[in-house]
Parts: sequence; C-alpha cells; structure tokens
Amino acid sequence: MENEPAIYKRPSRAGWWVLLAATLALVVIVRIRLLGLPLERDEGEYAYAGQLMLQGIPPYKLAYSMKFPGTAAAYALLMSIFGQSIAGVHLGLLIVNLATIGLLFFLGRRLLNEIGGIVAATSYAVLSVTPYVLGVAAHATHFVVLPVLAGVLLLLRPPDRRSKKIIFTSGTLFGLGLLMKQPGLLFVVFGAVYLLGSDWRAHLNFGQILLRNITFFCGAAVPLAVTCLVLWWAGVFQEFWFWTVVYAQHYGTRVSVSYGIRVFLDCMPSVIEAAWPIWILAGLGSVSCALDKNHRSAAGFLIGLLLFSLLAVCPGFYFRPHYFILLLPAISLMAGVALTTTANFLNAHSRMLRFIPILLFGAGLGWPVWTEKDFFFQGSLVEACRMLNGTNPFPESVKIAEFLREQTTEKDTVAVLGSEPQIYFYSQRHSATGYIYTYGLMEPQPYAHRMQQEMIQEIEAARPMYLVLVMQNKSWLAGPDSDLSIFRWAGKYCDANYDEVGLINIDESGTDYYFPVPPKLPKPTSDHILIYRRKS
Repeated sequence: MENEPAIYKRPSRAGWWVLLAATLALVVIVRIRLLGLPLERDEGEYAYAGQLMLQGIPPYKLAYSMKFPGTAAAYALLMSIFGQSIAGVHLGLLIVNLATIGLLFFLGRRLLNEIGGIVAATSYAVLSVTPYVLGVAAHATHFVVLPVLAGVLLLLRPPDRRSKKIIFTSGTLFGLGLLMKQPGLLFVVFGAVYLLGSDWRAHLNFGQILLRNITFFCGAAVPLAVTCLVLWWAGVFQEFWFWTVVYAQHYGTRVSVSYGIRVFLDCMPSVIEAAWPIWILAGLGSVSCALDKNHRSAAGFLIGLLLFSLLAVCPGFYFRPHYFILLLPAISLMAGVALTTTANFLNAHSRMLRFIPILLFGAGLGWPVWTEKDFFFQGSLVEACRMLNGTNPFPESVKIAEFLREQTTEKDTVAVLGSEPQIYFYSQRHSATGYIYTYGLMEPQPYAHRMQQEMIQEIEAARPMYLVLVMQNKSWLAGPDSDLSIFRWAGKYCDANYDEVGLINIDESGTDYYFPVPPKLPKPTSDHILIYRRKS
C-alpha cells in the first residue's frame, strides 16, 4: 500500500468513513426490506438441492443440475442457521454480501490506500444490490466472489511472507470459488498467473516458482477432488459427470463467438443503467492504472483481475445479468483507483477542494438508488418481483406450494412440468423426477429426446400425487427446433390419470387463482398453470 498522504489526517477522512457507514446502512435496509422477495428459478434450484442435502440426500440424485454443488452446499449451511425459508435464503445472502464488501475494503486498502478501500467497498455494495445484475437474488456468482477475494488477499502478501501453507490455503479458497460455479476456474488461472509473476519479480529461482505454483494448484484442486470422492461414495458420480461435464459442454458451445459479441454489446447498457457514474469512474481508473506512477505497483494486478473477471462472465456467451456480479469487484477497485488519483490531485492543488471527491462520489452512489427507489423502497414484494422478473410465476409459486403442502403428506411426491424448482422447496415435497428444469429438454442438443423420455419414465414410475403443468414459455424456452414430444405425452397422461383441481391465470394486470377448480372453469390465459391430482 502507498504511503498515506496528508489528506487522510484531515477532517475529510471522517467524511469518507461517514459515506461508507451511510452506504452500508442503506444497503442493509434495502436487503432487509426485500428479505421476503419470492425466489426465482436459480434460487429455487439451490434452495431445493440444499434442502435435500439437509435431509441426507446427495446432489444429483433427486435434482439434476449442470452446476457444481458448491452453491447448493452453501445454501444448506446458511439455511441450517437462518431457516429453510425465503427470508432465510436472503438473510444468508446479506451475510455473504457484507463479508464480500469487507474483503473489498481490505483489498482496496492494501492495493491503494484507505480511500481506495472505502470507494471499492461502497461501489460494490451499491452495484451488487442493483436490479441491473439481479443483485437481490442469491445467485451463485455472489458465492464465487467471496472465497476468491479471500484467496486474493492471501496472495497479496509479500513473497517472503507467502509460505507454502499460505499459498495452499489461498489455492483452496480459489478452488471453493470454482466449486460454487464453473466460471470460477478463470479466477484459479488468474491466481496462478499472479503468483507466477509475483514470484518472478521477486527473483525466486525456477524450482521455487514451480513448487509454489504446484502448491497453489494442489490447494485449488482439493475442494473439487473431495466433492468428487463424496459423490462417488454416495453413488451419484455418474450423474454428476454427465450434467456438469458432458451436457455442460454442449450447453456452453451452442452460441457462436460473433453472436455472443452482439449479445454482450446489447446487454451492457442494461447492466450499467443508472449505475453509470460508478462504471465511468472504473473506466477512468483503468486508464489511471497505466498513466499514474503512484498506481503502477498495483496496475498489473488490477488490470489482470479486470481481464480475468471479464473472461469469467463470458463462458457460453449468454451474458445473463447476474453473470456480471463476477466483474463487479474489479470494477469497484478501478473506481477506487480513479477516486484516489482525483483526491491526491485536488489535495495537492488546494485544501479547499478536498471534499469535492466525496460529494461527487456520494452523488454517483446515490443516483442508482434514487432512480430505482420504487423497487428498493416503495413497491410491495410482489410488485418488486414483477419489476425484476416480469410475469415469471415466482409469486404464484409460493401459493401453489402452500396448496400442495396442505393437500399432501411428506411421503407424497410432486411433479412440476416446467422450470420452477422453487415449488419443491416451498412445498417441502420431493420431486417425482430429477428434471427440475425443462430448458435442456427444449434445446437443440443430442440428449434432449433422451432427457424427455427419462423424465416421462421417472414420473410414470413415481406416480406423483400432484402434477403441476406450467404453460408459460419462459419456463420452457421452446424454440422452432424443439422436440415437443413431452407436451403430447403430458396431455394424454394427465387426462388418463389425473383430475384438474387448480388453475392459475397470469397476465400483466395480475394473477387469478382457482383451486379448487370452480364448476365453470374460466378460460386459461396465454400464460397459465394447471394443477392436477392423481385419480383414486
């Protein structure tokens, strides 16, 4: 860290700390207000898988997923503390978010100075809660960032204070980031590259450099290796390998590079939105890294982290909003570079100007909060969910699950034809099939038809007490090349074996619930959900 200039000994230092405290308080208030926000699909998947783990059921046995099981395990841990509920999930996210903010402060302070740490922490606090990156949902990307930043802090120790034990521990933390989600692998590579470059600049000999990198990679391999052994012992390694490696390869190579670039350019404005002041600061900080001699010692690390964070957003070229959470720590640190450079410059020319960076940065932080005040402070939880997710049936899933839980016993199974795993979590009922998502069944990939047949066979073998049919394309993403066999089967199977006992009509104006079904059934809207009960 650079020597602290005199600016930090003056009253302006208190102003920066007041800004940090006010930002943290605001973010905590927002997250607490939105604790009960209905879970979306990814949250429902992790919560259901975590719930099964707490029951002693291993991943990939009753819930198939192409994601590594780290985030589901983190959910299980947090739910064991805060409860198996929406609020429990989001309270766990609040703790993870605050821990990440704290790590960014220490990281920014070590790389830059105290102002840099405060700016990085406050920038991330605001950026990571915005709806532009779906920040209030407990996505896996939040859980990738936390251990990676902890590993980075260990690596930033001077080479003579980086023992093999420290390097191994750092690698293990990076490996935990990988275990949360596959793009975490890019951060493992970043850690290894930084360690290599740091040791080389410290004039260590080739043998020492090689041994230290091997130690780092061994540490990074431990979480995944232990997980593979546990899954093999539990008898689900074959399923794990198919979903996270074989199928994931097809999923990750469907989009061409040229189309992916267009998607990236199209989505970036919606990711930035009203948070543009922070992103502009980050851009200025990126330039300052190369031009300001005061930051050259940290420039390699900061630019490397920015590059690898951007690469971590890119796998598959889908560029969904929550993927960009992986980029936010680097963006926040670059904003810290811009503010420290500005503060130093102004203080060198006039003491009267030392408060200007605080005021301007405070306004930049407040702008996205003010712009999204309806979402953050005013709308009901259902209205906030609609602002964030449109007409996706996330609020409806809560009531559907309540109905299923009242009408079934713990021994009964339920089948959801659609991608709404949160229904299983809410209802606390096991799925009759491991296919808790149906997107893969609609994709033009070689396993789609086999997946449909497996889902059909599992449902017919389990004979679930209730079957929920989600007639909304957002839950299927069927395209012109999709195999629609499962829809034809569902119509025949439900007519022959089930009675219709519920209908939920969803449109922009609101949702109408009909369960039990009235004598004269209303006409279903274009987006609707049907609930069936098995015939006696």
